[in-house]
Amino acid sequence: MLRILGLSGSLRRGSLNTTLLRAAAKLLPPGVELEVFDGLGELPPYDADLDVEPAHPAVERLRQAIADADGVLIATPEYNGSIPGVLKNALDWASRPFPDNALRGKPVAVIGASTGLFGAVWAQAETRKVLGVIGADVIEGELPVGQADGAFADDGGLVDREQRAALAELAHVLLDRAGALEAQAA
Repeated sequence: MLRILGLSGSLRRGSLNTTLLRAAAKLLPPGVELEVFDGLGELPPYDADLDVEPAHPAVERLRQAIADADGVLIATPEYNGSIPGVLKNALDWASRPFPDNALRGKPVAVIGASTGLFGAVWAQAETRKVLGVIGADVIEGELPVGQADGAFADDGGLVDREQRAALAELAHVLLDRAGALEAQAA
């Protein structure tokens, strides 16, 4: 079974980005599991003085969840034209120890939803840039879901057929890369 870890850059209870991750889960084939990580709000602010072993329990939980996953799907909103602080903080913690961190070589795709017109395209680009510096296997491509407060059906799936198809395609590329990673490890 392939395991994909979902990271939502929004902590809000009714997060549109967490909803987007759940919409992605509905499009995955049998034999693939997407687990949405719920611990970003528990991470302390990154501080190199605190980056010691044993790691803070919330940091260890994040690093282990990433290490156990075959791939990662990040859904990010856009705050002030960039990455939300909670997501950047999580990526900073996950990037350590450098260069041998849990994201190194891990296939990662980035998607995003926002209530504005542009669907967090800048935040997605910035997140992909950070992931590249960390050493992740970054999937090129994005899924901007603008005006996301009206983008989801009652069942949680995307209303727009083209967005659904784009999400399915991005998930397919991520699964191909994750499957290749799993086959290499076997």
